[in-house]
Amino acid sequence: MSSLSATIQDVFNEPGCAKNVNKTQGERKKGCTKQLQPGGAAGGCAFDGAKIALQPFTDVAHLVHGPIACEGNSWDNRSSVSSGSNLWRTGFTTDMNETDIVFGGEKRLYKAIREIIAKYDPPAIFVYQTCIPAMIGDDINAVCKAAAAKFGKPVIPVIAPGFVGSKNLGNKLAGEALLQHVIGTEEPDYTTPYDINIIGEYNLSGELWQVKPLLDELGIRILSCISGDAKYREVARSHRARAAMMVCSRAMINVARKMEERYGIPFFEGSFYGIGDTSDSLREIARLLVERGAPEEMLARTEAVIAREEARAWAAIERFKPRFAGKKVLLITGGVKSWSVVAALQEAGLEIAGTSVKKSTKEDKERIKELMGEDAHMIDEMPPREMYKMLKDARADIMLSGGKSQFVALKAAMPWLDINQERWNAYMGYVGMVKLLEEIEKALFNPMWEQLRLPAPWESKSDNWQTRALAQMDAQAAELAANPEQARRANKICHCRTVDLGTIEDAIKAHGLTTVDGVKEHTNASGGCGACKLRIEDVLAATSGAPDKPVLQAAE
Repeated sequence: MSSLSATIQDVFNEPGCAKNVNKTQGERKKGCTKQLQPGGAAGGCAFDGAKIALQPFTDVAHLVHGPIACEGNSWDNRSSVSSGSNLWRTGFTTDMNETDIVFGGEKRLYKAIREIIAKYDPPAIFVYQTCIPAMIGDDINAVCKAAAAKFGKPVIPVIAPGFVGSKNLGNKLAGEALLQHVIGTEEPDYTTPYDINIIGEYNLSGELWQVKPLLDELGIRILSCISGDAKYREVARSHRARAAMMVCSRAMINVARKMEERYGIPFFEGSFYGIGDTSDSLREIARLLVERGAPEEMLARTEAVIAREEARAWAAIERFKPRFAGKKVLLITGGVKSWSVVAALQEAGLEIAGTSVKKSTKEDKERIKELMGEDAHMIDEMPPREMYKMLKDARADIMLSGGKSQFVALKAAMPWLDINQERWNAYMGYVGMVKLLEEIEKALFNPMWEQLRLPAPWESKSDNWQTRALAQMDAQAAELAANPEQARRANKICHCRTVDLGTIEDAIKAHGLTTVDGVKEHTNASGGCGACKLRIEDVLAATSGAPDKPVLQAAE
């Protein structure tokens, strides 16, 4: 059993990870062994990432070994849904206290496992390590092993204490736990040439069920979904699938690649958001299954289903196109949604004012360019003030984002729609596309917006806090527009340390810098949360003359 540090090293050196593709072996090693910067877990720690990746296992007891606040913060924070057991929505925690910290919490953990088995008898228990037991040295692996032997139940240690890194790292550490302790531990009752795995799909608001009827019609069996509406034994038997679809490579690429390596299961990255992407994914699933032994007539059946469903979807969305003509959308999301939702919106005739790429890989960015052109407005960082101005200036008519950004839109008295993991509407597949457009229409044309934009009776329309704020921003913009080079150099690259593009460019030229660590040493950029590392790499590439995206775009 590998140590946590070795597992993290292996995850960071993942060959399938987009960030590692163009690195030398030495660069990978150097980047992976450095200590996590303070603030690197802002926006979600490794424990949080592991918990949300595995929480959708519906029949498993999820036991958090740590203070009660860890379980309280992570409980039910993603709107996944279940077709069966609701045990996954029951919060279990050892609620460690000061005495446990002094004398150790292993006995407390063992008793908690025993109590869960006695009261609920789940097929398995996932035990999540948090910061406190990791720091005091509780041996989670040993306790889980002893409990599994005593009670005859799989007790799976999920070793992802929050302090080791970001939420994304936690996603991958959760995947490593599945690979090490779950996948391949049971055999299915039977197999078919049509068995597939769907990896990195969490059945948010029941989205998977919008696509499953199409797969059922084609005779395709979802052997396992990791981890939306997942059952423990389904995932344990997932090594017998014939093909796999990767939905979110940023979270689970290590699972897909290692299952291909160990069990010969080919995979592709696809999306069920939008008409075109749904059709492409169905075709690719059929193609992979035929290559693995399914009858060739499956390709023709798939095309027939696609033709029928596309005709229905296009007919259903036709009425939206006149309503959406000229309407612009500001998309503040990330990862696979940064391009998959773009495709869906474009199909309905909506214009994209900009899409965020903060959590997107280079492959995601390339797909955005394919959809929106080389001049695509990709936003790495957009402060709330700039979001507000963009909405108030009518450069966007609606904002689609997560709940964190909704108040900017509401402050600007502009429509907003939640498309993040907390939402309660499903937007996947052909029917999901129609549902998304229905919700956008409701938000855009809700009559309350006209009322909300009227000044309060005690306010002057020409002199209120909104007009003063906009005037201040306009003055700043005019000052920068008078000197374009100054405006370019003033773009913030590192927000934590307030380091601008000009400072970094000057340091690179003055000291001949070629690495992010060198830039950090001379400017302190990337000395906070570390989120600006990719932007600094872009600046280095542009300064050295490498053909990459414009530096201004990286700094937006």
